[in-house]
Amino acid sequence: MTEPAVPPIRRWSDYPVESLLAAKGDQRLSVVIPARDEQDSVGDVVAALRHAWVEQTPLIDELVVIDSDSVDDTVEVARAAGAIVHSAKDIRPDLGPAEGKGEALWKALHVVTGDVLAFIDADLVEWGSHFVPGLVGPLLTDPTVQLVKAVYDRPLLDAAGQEAESGGRVTELVARPLIALHRPALCGIVQPLAGEWAIRRDVFASLSVPTGYGVEIAALIDIADRFGAGAIAQVDLGRRAHRNRRHDTLGPMAVQVLAAAEARCGVRPVPAVPTHVELTQFVRGAAGFEPHVRRPAIGERPPACDVPGYRRGGE
Repeated sequence: MTEPAVPPIRRWSDYPVESLLAAKGDQRLSVVIPARDEQDSVGDVVAALRHAWVEQTPLIDELVVIDSDSVDDTVEVARAAGAIVHSAKDIRPDLGPAEGKGEALWKALHVVTGDVLAFIDADLVEWGSHFVPGLVGPLLTDPTVQLVKAVYDRPLLDAAGQEAESGGRVTELVARPLIALHRPALCGIVQPLAGEWAIRRDVFASLSVPTGYGVEIAALIDIADRFGAGAIAQVDLGRRAHRNRRHDTLGPMAVQVLAAAEARCGVRPVPAVPTHVELTQFVRGAAGFEPHVRRPAIGERPPACDVPGYRRGGE
């Protein structure tokens, strides 16, 4: 059996802030929070990060929320907490519409100025501000590292907020089997779909980016294919809990993860924006089982560095 090629897991405590500030030098760090209808949690996430790493310790240079058509008060709450807020649809509208988490992260490349980018989900309810130094530590101290993935205990909370089981359903049913079949060198990645990760800006700008939930698996495979699995670091951040989704909403997410992986494994060409597939699910109604059709987007944005007019932060 081939041994996993991914380096051993590091701990967030391996990166004291004083050493990170020295290693950071004149590099800029942008923390990007993609959000859609997260008014109940985004303010706490922004406020905690701003207090720890802007006001108390100057580690974060930009704290940015990219909003994806929220219909609640996400924008107002995030801005009141101290974030710079951009609407994804208002960033480079000349490039045409698309939607999804990956779209928000790709659009961030056009408005942020960081040399290092850290992504944090907006729906976190149990976590810590130490996530940021843990994620960026390997990038600031080891030039061979290109991508950092978070590792954590991930409880699945029920409607009452009680721990029901271990989370990561799409990871276990889709991502991990895909890795086992097509990229076994990555089998040592504990959380391949972790929403908390960090990457060098110029590297991310050179990648094709799925507009939906395939963004994490795509970046993981692309970095491993280009630099080798040894360029991927994992950092144990402890424990993380977030708002969990109903089982029926995981189908579109799984489609997007599968499509992104297939495009990198030679199964299908990389689809352009906009490309959708029809996913048929069933619910029992008065007349029996009724089809419910969703149209998850599986298109990808080209590398930002290849887009005419691309400048970091709109320079």
